[in-house]
Amino acid sequence: MKKPVKKAIGLKYASQNKADAPKVVAKGHGDLAQEIIELAKASGILVHEDPYLSDILNTLDLGQEIPESLYYVIAELIAYSYVLQGKKPAGWDVFGDNLDTLI
Repeated sequence: MKKPVKKAIGLKYASQNKADAPKVVAKGHGDLAQEIIELAKASGILVHEDPYLSDILNTLDLGQEIPESLYYVIAELIAYSYVLQGKKPAGWDVFGDNLDTLI
């Protein structure tokens, strides 16, 4: 059985312009994919492994925005990375440290 080739796709979201979608800024297979992953980790960038999502993102070209059908899943990953970094969106201060409390 053939071992799957490692893939990596890097996205960047410049949140200054809300009309822009995240774009593909890095893409590679095999050794290049491993280098992209190592550089991301060393830079404190969230690395998320999802073979189905990477298959879809792999069809995009460098510089291409993600399709609208992926906005929700990518938004969840961006929000998760912000929480891991201790960042909160504007207006979330009213929740204090009780973000895990059901309302």
